Amino acid sequence: MQMDIRTFSKEDLKLFFEENNEKGFRGQQVYEWLWKKGVRSFEEMTNLSKDVRKLLSEKFVINALQVEKFELSKDGTKKFVFRLFDGNIIEGVLIPGKERTTACISSQVGCNLGCRFCATSNLKFRRNLNFDEIFDQISILNAESLEIFKMPLSNIVFMGMGEPLLNYDNVMKAISIITSDHSFGFSPKRITVSTVGIPKMIRKLGDDKSKINLAVSLHCANDKKRSRIIPFNSNSSLNTVKEAIEYYYDKTSNRVTFEYILLKDFNDSITDARELAEFCKFVPCKVNVIEYNSVTPSPYQKSSRENTDAFTSFLESRNMIITVRRSKGQDINAACGQLAGKITKS
Repeated sequence: MQMDIRTFSKEDLKLFFEENNEKGFRGQQVYEWLWKKGVRSFEEMTNLSKDVRKLLSEKFVINALQVEKFELSKDGTKKFVFRLFDGNIIEGVLIPGKERTTACISSQVGCNLGCRFCATSNLKFRRNLNFDEIFDQISILNAESLEIFKMPLSNIVFMGMGEPLLNYDNVMKAISIITSDHSFGFSPKRITVSTVGIPKMIRKLGDDKSKINLAVSLHCANDKKRSRIIPFNSNSSLNTVKEAIEYYYDKTSNRVTFEYILLKDFNDSITDARELAEFCKFVPCKVNVIEYNSVTPSPYQKSSRENTDAFTSFLESRNMIITVRRSKGQDINAACGQLAGKITKS
């Protein structure tokens, strides 16, 4: 059985070549092809001889993502459907800005948290993504950004399919690779991991002294209402999440982002804004107010512009740092909460 070469370290590759009567420095060359140049086949390793490439293809496989299809939004957002080596499907999104591009990355095939406002929650959870599958998404979207927008990715957000903190080891290993000088050298300060709020793993982020940005999908600062849209909250209350964030902040001193999707006549009143303002007092933070993107099936609707303006104005009157995130890619179901690729096998 052939082994996945991307599970091998640089030292493992060096040893492999030496054991096969080749120069050990070939391991360094292969490692750079895999993680710095992001190639997904041995034939692309053009500074290796045909015999060496044949040896690699006989002993190893590269379980690379393949682009199944893509869709381009009228606002320039580009959604990719990726097929994994086992036939499963995930999605990723390249989002353009005025002077930057952002990659929205998936961490799982499906999701089992069941958030009522999210299309991915309607999919059956199949498995976690491996670290190299996460890397491939970033590598492919970075190449697209260079080709289309003539600049590399400026930001990476783990806000695609799945709960990143329930795939902690693979997510953090992928981040370790892309922030390494042996790969893209991407700044961890330009990487955001978004979580529904898994207390144990938020604490682990603190223990690991993570330098990435933490975003918590709050959406309600009231336990009863939050549990209606985020079933996980019934097992892990806001107070438990709060304690975990306090621990994380004490360990890292990193400002936390709270994400808040405004749902019409559910969490968009001044009372809701007041509860949010009170909740946020315990830690230095900013709030991303997000426009809701309708999904099927869902009983929720987008908040009115009037309610959105009143909600954000109230928060600003409390001297809070607020950003209103306008949706992109709605016409191709690429906006926040809309990723729901057909999770089928070929």
